[in-house]
Amino acid sequence: MSAAVELAGVSADFGKFRAVDRVNVTIEPGEFFSFLGPSGCGKTTILRMISGFVDPSEGAIRIGGQDMKGIRPNKRPTALIFQNLALFPLMPVWENISFGLEVRGVDAAKRRAKAEELLQLVDLPGVADRRIAQLSGGQKQRVAIARALAVEPKVMLLDEPLSALDLKLRQHMRAELRAIQKRTNVTFIYITHDQGEALAMSDRVAVMSQGKLQQVAKPQDIYNNPANGFVAAFVGENNVFAGELGQVSDGIGEFKTGSGTFRAKVGAGVSAGTINKLYVRPEYSTLGPEPKSGANSIQVEVADVAFEGNFINITVRNGDGRNLTVETRNDGIVAIPPAGSRLNFMFDPAKALILADASAHQAGARA
Repeated sequence: MSAAVELAGVSADFGKFRAVDRVNVTIEPGEFFSFLGPSGCGKTTILRMISGFVDPSEGAIRIGGQDMKGIRPNKRPTALIFQNLALFPLMPVWENISFGLEVRGVDAAKRRAKAEELLQLVDLPGVADRRIAQLSGGQKQRVAIARALAVEPKVMLLDEPLSALDLKLRQHMRAELRAIQKRTNVTFIYITHDQGEALAMSDRVAVMSQGKLQQVAKPQDIYNNPANGFVAAFVGENNVFAGELGQVSDGIGEFKTGSGTFRAKVGAGVSAGTINKLYVRPEYSTLGPEPKSGANSIQVEVADVAFEGNFINITVRNGDGRNLTVETRNDGIVAIPPAGSRLNFMFDPAKALILADASAHQAGARA
């Protein structure tokens, strides 16, 4: 019920515009794989090439080892779930789910039995005879998934299917999608601009920018060890310092900025000749009355405290008027400083990264 998907040097050109630029990636059978990136980065074009609605300008797409060149969308072992779901409002739920089987000539009794089986799979028993308008947003999502599964695809393609849902329902459907994928073992390829979705659901994530793959890795590695400045800035929040790389010893470099000279881990591809920035996440930043031994430190003043439920964001400002953010858990233990407090903003060199600037990385990738 699953197949590997290989993109080998795949590009997509629309006139003089290159939407996807020489993408190489292999998605394993039964993997939940996400393409993550901002609007216009090429991720939906990749999905349309895999499904057969767009032909690659160069390169090859293989599903289960078979080259897809010249194979029409309806002959590929894929099913596509659109952003708007495209359910039929005048059909009952079971007919929506079994529509693909009807097209293939399956008789009504078998179609109904298959629809009931799939409704059990997506945890929607008892709704077979309802109209689409009688379903909630989350139920419609599950019907769309059941309809796609009815034709027994080896690869499920999902184009931002949760984007129209409210936050609570999106979070719930993340868990549902992941559970359904695990139960069916179908290869899922998911397109999203929402980092939370990609990190929460995926076995691996491919981060894209301007048609190029920036990094392919497990969610933890994408977040904790970003390959370059674009990935660090796009996935999660960061305090960012521009500056110049100085001496490097044992993987830790000195980084000279307008706010001071700091020590941090040096990322791949960083040298004195590249445009570099230092990145430290708010949850790895702390505040205290005195600098800690071995930590990077800046004197700051607390500008604002934002309570966000399970965590608290503290905005501080250094002597140059630069805003920095510290995130702390709302655990009732950590004292929250009032606005106007003068403290030290600190971070561990081992928790900060010096990375090549995104624009420099992309320019180099095109050369």
